[in-house]
Amino acid sequence: MKTRAFAKINLTLEVLGIRPDGYHDLRSVVEPVSLADVIEIEPRRDGRITVETVSGGAVALDALDARPEKNLAWRAADSLRRHAGKPDAGADIFITKNIPLGGGLGGGSADAAAVLNALSVLWGLDLPVQTLAEIGAETGSDVPSLVFGRTVLMEGRGERVSSWPAETPDLPVWHFVLANPGIHSSTPAVFKEADCTSRLTSAGEITDNMRLAFSSGDPRLLAAAMQNDLTVPAQRLYPRIAEAATALLEAGAMNAVLTGSGSTVAGVVRDAAEGEAVCRKIPGGFRAVCVSSARWCNGQHSGF
Repeated sequence: MKTRAFAKINLTLEVLGIRPDGYHDLRSVVEPVSLADVIEIEPRRDGRITVETVSGGAVALDALDARPEKNLAWRAADSLRRHAGKPDAGADIFITKNIPLGGGLGGGSADAAAVLNALSVLWGLDLPVQTLAEIGAETGSDVPSLVFGRTVLMEGRGERVSSWPAETPDLPVWHFVLANPGIHSSTPAVFKEADCTSRLTSAGEITDNMRLAFSSGDPRLLAAAMQNDLTVPAQRLYPRIAEAATALLEAGAMNAVLTGSGSTVAGVVRDAAEGEAVCRKIPGGFRAVCVSSARWCNGQHSGF
């Protein structure tokens, strides 16, 4: 099976507090976008799981840990096999990376989510998406939100995920320009900076504003509703992130917000044509790419 693992951006990300287990309590509207890794999977019957990763051309793999147990795709396949009680199930997984490492775009988690969906079919399990999300939570905090293949609301440390907004079955297609400054942003460091310098959010109006944007389909309302509590702390630690946001705004994006804990910044544009125009104006020191919303369901692509 050949499939794609779509990156994500956080349209909203609220840091609500610190949990007893030391993780942060979060609430985030998560949007899959068309930037994607390509994954080819061949099932095996000898219980072996192998993963090979190559660059699609624009992604440096220097920081990639070669140990299988550190690869989220390998861990997802292993978790699914153990959950299914199929010790002889195996797979050869070949990943072509197009999503930058450490950019807040969920590349490793996207690979894991795509592997879960694909192997559920190839191994004859045909598990419901909610079950795959629960298995994905054992692999990484972002994996459950990417298994669904549509806009979701993520809560807790990432383990609670629901289709969002539930009352809007026909989701609007949004357009963005992603600007990556070419640096790795440390998630623990950004959260520590947020704990020291930021107020914790708790009001529900941020998600409510995003719901209104989805109901209207107006990219101006989307831009106004986008917010990430980690943007300012990350910019303090990494001035290049602030420079990426400035570059997007000066090029014509309607808003520029950090995705995840960085380092990529997402700028809202009206359509694909405007996105291409904004991309051409981004300085050469940033990797800029135009993307749109990706829509698919439990491994079955439905257009994006």
